[in-house]
Amino acid sequence: MEYERYKELSQQILDAAIRVHKEMGPGLLESVYEACLIKEFNLRGINASAQVHLPLFYRGIELKKDFRLDILVEDEIIIELKAMEELLPIHEAQLISYLKLADKRLGFLINFNVRLLKNGFKRFVNDF
Repeated sequence: MEYERYKELSQQILDAAIRVHKEMGPGLLESVYEACLIKEFNLRGINASAQVHLPLFYRGIELKKDFRLDILVEDEIIIELKAMEELLPIHEAQLISYLKLADKRLGFLINFNVRLLKNGFKRFVNDF
């Protein structure tokens, strides 16, 4: 995916998250924000899937350990959602791990349990 497309999608993701946050407010369950964000992407014509299976491979062998991506946008951008008092380093490590395991370049960690969404929105780049 080219840089301009990443930039365009990044702006759409931020705009969609702000719209959901304005509509629903803070204090709800993560699953509520996930469903609303998926619907907002759908309304914008953006392909997004929720709870995407991410298998774990070691030396070419699939292990009996798998992960779930909260949202995968256009099969390229991972969104990890939270609805917590504050984000912790383990949440960042979770997204960074998903980016590496899925071989994706860009991810967003979004915490909806904040007064202003910009305070709960973090961007991560996997430089490979």
